[in-house]
Amino acid sequence: MHEFSLVSDLLETVMKSAEENGIKSVSKVKLTVGECHGALPEALSFAFMALSGDTVCSGAELDIDIKSGLLLCTACGHSFSYEILQTMCPECGSVYLDIISGRELRVDYYEGE
Repeated sequence: MHEFSLVSDLLETVMKSAEENGIKSVSKVKLTVGECHGALPEALSFAFMALSGDTVCSGAELDIDIKSGLLLCTACGHSFSYEILQTMCPECGSVYLDIISGRELRVDYYEGE
């Protein structure tokens, strides 16, 4: 479950920023996750609850925004929406696909006082 490692890094980032800005308590963390990233939102939420307990993020809401994935066929130039287990271009059947968007995993912002 690599989500625990991802959330651990996320918490470190938020805690460092909160300390630098004099924030003692974080109430909300807004996270964007691309659907091509591979991180499961439910697992991220669980890991956040489990790991944030003794931090400035204790009790904070984790708001996860899922960003749609977009693939590009490098053979024919066709772009199309990501679907799980998509392995071929629907236009030409090529397996040479690049992910244009949907790999994101970032903290957009956090709120606190």
